[in-house]
Amino acid sequence: MASNTSNSWKTTVIISTSPQCDEPSQMLLAQQHRIRRSDSILPSSFVFPTSGTAFLLVTPEEFPAKLKNAEVFERVEKFMQVHRNSFLLLQAPVYGKREWEILSSVQNRFLGCNLRVLPVHNTSDVVKGMLVIAEATSKPRVENLRDQMVLACAHIIDHSPVWQMLKEMQLR
Repeated sequence: MASNTSNSWKTTVIISTSPQCDEPSQMLLAQQHRIRRSDSILPSSFVFPTSGTAFLLVTPEEFPAKLKNAEVFERVEKFMQVHRNSFLLLQAPVYGKREWEILSSVQNRFLGCNLRVLPVHNTSDVVKGMLVIAEATSKPRVENLRDQMVLACAHIIDHSPVWQMLKEMQLR
């Protein structure tokens, strides 16, 4: 479902000028999204203004052997200060012990913060993950989703055996 709607949904993406963003940028352009390059946003970041979401792309190689005082954590903190609705995309082709340790370390370090961590394997996963989240949180889609949830709840209540039983009990 998400892939069908993502093909028709087009948006503007502000992308940092860092080389790590080149391949995802090309994929977004191929899907006819509007791309704006900026050197004023953090390196390896993608911002979706219509949905208010931002993504920071990092790889396990950016983390030192000792995860305690990694510079990348400072970059993530700065990213979170700038963007309210922030996501960290941890890109690794295969998730081995080290990658899971990094993921766990990031989650523990930023527990209770507004940062969500998304493990991704390749550029296609990066783009797909960003588009699904950005589309789902964009204003027209959020309102549509909210309306669908209200209808679903009403349908569940109307057709629920528990609610039927409660109605019958009140009638007696």
